[in-house]
Amino acid sequence: MRRLRPTIRARLTALYALLVAASTGVLLGVSYWLLGRHFDRTLPENVASDALEEVAVQYVVAFAGILLVAAVIGWAVAGRLLAPLKRITGTARRVSEERLGERIAVSGPHDELRELGETLNSMLDRLEESFDAQRRFVANASHELRSPLTVIRSEAEVALANPEPDLDELRGMAASAVQASRRTEALLESLLILARSQRGLVRSEPVDLAEAASAAAKLAAGQASTETVRVTLDLEPAVIEGDRALLERLAGNLLENGVRYNRPGGFVAVGTRRADGRAELEVENSGPVVDRAASGRLAEPFERLERSADGPGAGLGLSIVRAVAEAHGGSLTIEPRPGGGLTVVVRFPTARGRTATGSRGRRLRGAPA
Repeated sequence: MRRLRPTIRARLTALYALLVAASTGVLLGVSYWLLGRHFDRTLPENVASDALEEVAVQYVVAFAGILLVAAVIGWAVAGRLLAPLKRITGTARRVSEERLGERIAVSGPHDELRELGETLNSMLDRLEESFDAQRRFVANASHELRSPLTVIRSEAEVALANPEPDLDELRGMAASAVQASRRTEALLESLLILARSQRGLVRSEPVDLAEAASAAAKLAAGQASTETVRVTLDLEPAVIEGDRALLERLAGNLLENGVRYNRPGGFVAVGTRRADGRAELEVENSGPVVDRAASGRLAEPFERLERSADGPGAGLGLSIVRAVAEAHGGSLTIEPRPGGGLTVVVRFPTARGRTATGSRGRRLRGAPA
């Protein structure tokens, strides 16, 4: 059998009634003692005794009446005080994944209960934004995965429909399937990196952003040469504590985006520095003119400057950059350039008192591509 537990309202009522009973009992007791001494001095003994007995009966009745009134008033006052908490509880019960638009009606004085209601409303706002972002992410990921899988299935169905396919047709089908599978593999790898960076850092070590940017520039040199994009480096030592693999991926994504969304004969300028007690990695690139409102959405998953399904990349590059930056306590800023292209700056808290091995006092300038 479940044990009944008193509610907060009942406990507040009992506490209020107990305080009134204690104060009233003390007051009546002192009054009874003073009356007894007065009767002893002014009345005969038998009359004083009868008078005190009558006063005692009246005091008991008065005490019982006061206690009853105190309980009623305490119950009403406790209910009024706890009404906002009851509304909060009712809203919390109604809120679910399908009804995240519910909010607590906040009113009354600026007390602790109102502060609680406003805090819970803010929490519900964040939860609604998180669920909406999750739904968009799942929908976009499903769409991105559906495209290459559709290509593979279509090519296989075409090949199976032909009872006597020739060699060139089979080679074409295989090439399309391989290209689609590579796109799927790249998307899944990006999703895994994004999930890993959003979990936070598993390991941490001193990492020089200049070295990470230099390594990323070497990897991007081939693509930059193919796209006739010039990459220039202006790297100063900037050591932070973090995950080396994630930071190298961050730098690589910034350079890949700078080269991919560029124009023939354009440039990508990469710089690292220490400024105002923070380490900065800046990538500036030429390219098409970007609307300022659109640049604010580029760090969202699956957002591209080119929105076609067959456009380059999966639209996760800057999402990974932002997630990695936030996992390291940093921030991401994306600004469109007046002449076209973007300026992307990632700022990190620095590793105090550390310098990277082989990077002390060294400044790297160059154009690897």
